[in-house]
This record gives sequence, structure tokens and C-alpha cells, in this order.
Amino acid sequence: MTVQTQLNTVKAITAEEYETEVLQFEGDILVDFYAPWCGPCKMIAPVVEQIAQENESLKVVKIDADNSQELMIKYGIRGLPTLLLLKNGEPIATNVGASSVSKIRAFVNQ
Repeated sequence: MTVQTQLNTVKAITAEEYETEVLQFEGDILVDFYAPWCGPCKMIAPVVEQIAQENESLKVVKIDADNSQELMIKYGIRGLPTLLLLKNGEPIATNVGASSVSKIRAFVNQ
């Protein structure tokens, strides 16, 4: 008999869902600001998914930057991909650009 465990996955959200999904979340959350046309964003997508699967206590969401200009301005995001790490709705760290699994792993575990 095998036991099926549910893996933590990356959830795509909209700017309208940001308040409830991110700001009101109690705990650690990683937000991946990406764009469908962004090559480096596509490169780190599997890495972000892997990080989500490795960290069941970390909520991981992605948001399309093209549809979230107000959030981009709010956090001063000028490059993609940008990973934003928040604790209880408060930003604690930012990582800009494509990064290796080990760098992102260290980023979320700071």
C-alpha cells in the first residue's frame, strides 16, 4: 500500500487576490513576479516549483507582472523575475533575476 502525499505547489494569483492570498497570510510566503514573455522567468519556474515542493511550510505564489503594475510600483520592482519573500504580510527580502536552486533555497531559508 502506497501513501500519496500532496506536494506543495505554486499557485497563480491575480493582483485582486493579492490582499487575501499574500498580505493576510500568516507565515512565510514567496511571491514570484514573472511575465509570460520573460525568458529568465521561464528558466526559474521549475526551480520555484521545486522550492515549493521542498518547503511545505512555505506558501508559494506567482503573479503576472504585466497585470500587476500597482504591485510592481508598491515594491519598487523593475526587473523580472523578482522573488519577494514575506513573513506575515511584511516583505523581508527580494531576489531579482534568474538564480540557481541553491541560491533560491538559501534565499527562502534566511
